[in-house]
Amino acid sequence: MGTENLILLLVEAGFYFVFMVGILHLRHQLGIGVFVAALGVMHFLETYLAAVFYIELPFGVISPGSSVLFSGKLMMILLLYVKEDAAVVRAPIYGLLAGNFLTVGLGFLLRHHQTVSAVPGRLADLAFIDEMGWLMLWGTTLLYIDSLAIILLYERLGRVFKHSTAMRFFVSGVVVLTFDQIGFFAALHFLNGAPTAVFWGGWLAKMMAACAYAVLITIYLSYSRISAIPVSPRPISDIFADLTFRERYEDLLDRSGRDALTGVYDRSRLEFEAPRMLSAMLVDGKPLALMILDADHFKDVNDRFGHLAGDGVLKDIAACLQRSVRGNDKVFRFGGEEFVVICEDIAPEVGAGRAEALRRTVEAEIRRPDSAPVTVSIGVANSYSDGTTLNALLSAADARLYAAKNAGRNRVIFD
Repeated sequence: MGTENLILLLVEAGFYFVFMVGILHLRHQLGIGVFVAALGVMHFLETYLAAVFYIELPFGVISPGSSVLFSGKLMMILLLYVKEDAAVVRAPIYGLLAGNFLTVGLGFLLRHHQTVSAVPGRLADLAFIDEMGWLMLWGTTLLYIDSLAIILLYERLGRVFKHSTAMRFFVSGVVVLTFDQIGFFAALHFLNGAPTAVFWGGWLAKMMAACAYAVLITIYLSYSRISAIPVSPRPISDIFADLTFRERYEDLLDRSGRDALTGVYDRSRLEFEAPRMLSAMLVDGKPLALMILDADHFKDVNDRFGHLAGDGVLKDIAACLQRSVRGNDKVFRFGGEEFVVICEDIAPEVGAGRAEALRRTVEAEIRRPDSAPVTVSIGVANSYSDGTTLNALLSAADARLYAAKNAGRNRVIFD
């Protein structure tokens, strides 16, 4: 019986690991929300099994909910930190904590209903809901502490195990899961009168889980060719400031590279963003369209009405373009009165239609100080036919822009 249970436990751990790592690995295709939601959905089952579902193994009595599922969740959170950063990791932790506060609060309100027996032989067990709610809340509070501790310990252990990711995961898991076992068993003993044998059996099972998950995660990291986060040279007290470095960097990056006049991205940001966008489209086998727009007779606006009026026209054009493009399209000021619009996943004929729609929108909405409409000429290039580098697309679009100018302006040329 004990051997059969042990085999089933190993199968469950393997299934959990493969499934969770699979959706984590596909996060860029599926979205990180799938992984976060899976962690959250599993929390009730983990807590329920840890409270009432026990099996006998050769070394003691344990619960799969605690030894396999909760241990796996904690190691998945550490893996998520290694693959992403602390700003991403905190989302599932805060979400679980908030959800369990909601469970406890609703359980308190539900017990004040006057219920009826609508289904024969079935009555709501609100005492069970209360018990599970408090256990889940306590477990999530421990998870919050565990998650911070395991990340900080993982960072510190990098100085000891510089070339062994497996040992960093294993030792981190052993220490933090030991702390968690003490904390969660205290609640089980207080609420359910769980015997001491449950503590020792569960602790041994968690140590085995820490070893198994550390090995599996190391294999996965090696397979995916993603190395662990390098060791921080700062003392541990500064790590919390470092954990969200990527979030702060992305925010700084978004606020930098902006054209001071129009607020859209500038040319330096184009040279940074466009190759990344193009590379991503090429990997996915999807087309990318690049448009260069030039305001027609713009020198005449400056000469007749002054440069402040010309600046106002440029601001209006930029705002119009930003309102008119899709959410994932990007607008850049290329220089002078020229703008570049990049559209991902858009076929050549669709890109030409999108450029024509932009041209019509500018003509309909933007006016010069003398109320004459502002028009633009547009050259369009597409990665399907015009090249797979930024320079190639810019060259093709620029040549078509000048063809549109020479053909009388206020038009789109795309081939």
